[in-house]
Amino acid sequence: MEVVYPGTFDPFTNGHLDVVRRGIKVFGSLTVAVAEGGSKKTLFPLAERVALVRESVEGLSEVRVTDFSGALVDFLDRAGARTVLRGLRTLSDYDYEMQMSLFNRQLDPRVETVFVVASPDHAAISSGLVKEVAELGRDVSAFVPEPVGAALRRRFRRRGRR
Repeated sequence: MEVVYPGTFDPFTNGHLDVVRRGIKVFGSLTVAVAEGGSKKTLFPLAERVALVRESVEGLSEVRVTDFSGALVDFLDRAGARTVLRGLRTLSDYDYEMQMSLFNRQLDPRVETVFVVASPDHAAISSGLVKEVAELGRDVSAFVPEPVGAALRRRFRRRGRR
């Protein structure tokens, strides 16, 4: 069974990595599908986000990383997948993810979504907060894999914020 963990991953955090590792335990393998972003304004371009996720999951042979644009259900169909893996940190995540899950099932009744509740040490981590803190020049190495931390330092140094 092909399982897809979709997201913009802007940036990929230790919370995302935790979901990947836990997904492997449940499903054996999975695909991390990095979304183009659509209406979301991203800090990193798609190709760089894909590269950062690949570097972050290096050594996890059960993980495939790819990019996609358009509707998730269309990507799932092309990939031959029917299961979506999503992480939940808060009740607001649950509300949003439940709505997305139901909507995806309306678009394609074959699609199932499996939720993984965040580990307590990763529940407060969000990509948005990581970006804000990094932009302020603070160390975010406790919240992101090393390649992502290095990319954030380079990005904000270039902007003259460090």
